[in-house]
Amino acid sequence: MEDTIVLYPSPGMGHLVPMVELGKLILTHNPSFSIIILSTTVPFDTGSTTAPYISRVSTTTPSIHFHHLPTISPPSTSSSINNIAALAFEFTGLYNPNLHYALETLISQKSRPKASIIDFFCSPSFEVFTSLHIPTYYFCPSSASGLSCLLLLPTTHQTIIEKIKDPNTSIEFPGVPPIPTPDMPVPFFDTEGIAFKGLISAGISIPKSSGILTNTFCAFEPRAVKAISDGLCTPNSPAPPIYCIGPLIEDSGEVHEHDCLRWLDSQPRQSVVFLCFGSMGLFKAEQLMEIAIGLEKSGHRFLWVLRSPPADGETKSSAKPEPDLDVLLPNGFLDRTRGRGLVVMKWAPQVAVLSHDSVGGFVTHCGWNSILEAVRAGVPMVGWPLYAEQRLNRVLLVEEMKVALALEESEGGFVSADELEKRVRELMDSVSGKGVRERVREMKDCAEAALGEGGTSRVALAELAESWKKS
Repeated sequence: MEDTIVLYPSPGMGHLVPMVELGKLILTHNPSFSIIILSTTVPFDTGSTTAPYISRVSTTTPSIHFHHLPTISPPSTSSSINNIAALAFEFTGLYNPNLHYALETLISQKSRPKASIIDFFCSPSFEVFTSLHIPTYYFCPSSASGLSCLLLLPTTHQTIIEKIKDPNTSIEFPGVPPIPTPDMPVPFFDTEGIAFKGLISAGISIPKSSGILTNTFCAFEPRAVKAISDGLCTPNSPAPPIYCIGPLIEDSGEVHEHDCLRWLDSQPRQSVVFLCFGSMGLFKAEQLMEIAIGLEKSGHRFLWVLRSPPADGETKSSAKPEPDLDVLLPNGFLDRTRGRGLVVMKWAPQVAVLSHDSVGGFVTHCGWNSILEAVRAGVPMVGWPLYAEQRLNRVLLVEEMKVALALEESEGGFVSADELEKRVRELMDSVSGKGVRERVREMKDCAEAALGEGGTSRVALAELAESWKKS
């Protein structure tokens, strides 16, 4: 009988991809295991991205089995579709009856799973798994530093509620640099909201679990990892075991030939600045114009993934039409930058681009997956956070890891052309930029060592798998 491990990711590609990569990693070193991934559908996931991705994984990795839980209807009181964190917590709870039935069916048809691994946004499901006597672990697809904040939240939320109103103060967590209140994750600004309360609940449940898997590596966040291991983040309960098993990077596999990769082949080594802001990162037309002007004035080569701006009242999850470059970009911009710049519409193979020898810098929204992809490729960053916990991530990148520079924003998050030009030049030309470039190359080597034979991430996963086999 196969030893089955059940994975339960939060909806959305940013959480699904690292969970799938975790499943692949488990199978690579433990081919006797069988991986079942339970998938759900929520309003902010149209399926246009996740469905083809799941199909591709099912074909290339048949040992990973996807089981789609029956779709549920949102309640009439459901949170705004723009509040994705709230929706993730809310819908996970609503899926619990379907989850319970699926797990009971699995147990009756096969055997009790050796373990389950749930995304921290799936915390409302924790008691479903444990009620069926399935050893349950949490998976944190973001930073260990963010995990430090989450674990301490149950004992510090009153302090946070008081401080969050003052933009001139900072909040401290064990193993993490002081976080200015404007840089705290979005749910912290609605302390009566579903998302904030969901995070508190997760912070209470995680120490009760069998352990935590994090998508990081010890050398990248040594202070945060030590703080969690030493129990500084869970003063009222035993410290849960923490397993740093990253960086988990999407395997690009056989990347279909893309025009931007052919273009990069013709560019000098480490000369191109890559700009990409995630699947939900949208800018208004005025901001796109400033980006274009800043790139042109910088004089540097660039590869820019551009998506159409949102219409008035449109949500981030809406399907976007092809951008009209003649309207969105300055008159003559494409002609003047021809040869040293390339604008790609809507999407580019990010892992392949960052791994290309011609790429020397990355202007990023500071999503954790993108950060790890850049570090794994040894590409220094300029941080331009847009939503979720990305402002906190920028603080970490600049102050703690020292692998990025920060863009200065005006009110409303607007970045001027002059500011973008300045930061691109600083990253690519200056002494401070050189320090960031050297630091990220050091972290690239540390990431490779962590995943290699005898490396910290490899050993952590091996210890975990061995415990499952013995259970």
